[in-house]
Amino acid sequence: MSNGLVLAMAGVAGAFLGVLFFGGLWWTVRKGLTSPRPALWFLVSAILRTGLVLLGFYGVGGGHWQRLIACLLGFVIARYAVARVTREGSHASHA
Repeated sequence: MSNGLVLAMAGVAGAFLGVLFFGGLWWTVRKGLTSPRPALWFLVSAILRTGLVLLGFYGVGGGHWQRLIACLLGFVIARYAVARVTREGSHASHA
């Protein structure tokens, strides 16, 4: 497989991990604010989300720093995408 395709796939994997992480954070905040035990929600969510992302980065990187950078770039892009989508969604629900 060509190096460019591998890096593109690493970027897509990073974006997927970012959506899982930041989408999960958004979901946790919404659930945690109405829960009788918010600390438990936030603690378990943080451990699960961080563990998944670390395992994902480890698997995608495979010892190649270029893949890690591509994965990180996808992760950061997903952060902005999730922030934008959740911000637009919250404005629409308050209208």
